[in-house]
Amino acid sequence: MTAPLPPRSGLAFLRHDVLNLFLMRQLHVRASVPDGVVVPRSASSRLRLAALMTVNLTLLSGCLAPPPFEGVGRPAPPGALPGTCWDTLIEPARVETITEQVMVSPPETAADGSVTKPAVFATETRQEITRPRKETYFQTPCPDAMTREYVSSLQRALAARDLYQGEITGTLNAETRAAIRSYQKDIGIDSASLSLRGARSLGLSAVVVDR
Repeated sequence: MTAPLPPRSGLAFLRHDVLNLFLMRQLHVRASVPDGVVVPRSASSRLRLAALMTVNLTLLSGCLAPPPFEGVGRPAPPGALPGTCWDTLIEPARVETITEQVMVSPPETAADGSVTKPAVFATETRQEITRPRKETYFQTPCPDAMTREYVSSLQRALAARDLYQGEITGTLNAETRAAIRSYQKDIGIDSASLSLRGARSLGLSAVVVDR
């Protein structure tokens, strides 16, 4: 579903009305000419009309609402605040193979109740989803915050917890990401992408206090 556009400002309505009035006047002039009479229009006149329409349409486009989640790091959950960045933690579906015996034909018995022909069974195998795929969003520091100094501080913080043994390079190399994953497993985020929660617990990002 597309989100409704907010009401336009008075300036937007004014621009829209001016454009409509201009076009109506042009149409009125053309409609008032008798049939069979061609009114020549100079090239400069046509260029002025095209330029005016382009300017007005450009001004009107600036009054429209931005797309949903404009300026939000993707992927993002519905309702994410502009300027926030997110990542996803995907837990794949669990599929199990189930094998069972299915009766193809029942046993045949005699009048005295004795079995004259045993039941026939067949082995059937099927796959069943025992746990659906789960996708969880978590907030992250935005890319512009992940400076070389920030990543260097991250590596030092992980090294102080014996999770990172590499050099302080200020780059998110594979060893740093592995250390991030090891650290965040304890807070329930099994991801090599640094979460905002993990960054705050490491003392790298400010903690927002609600008042």
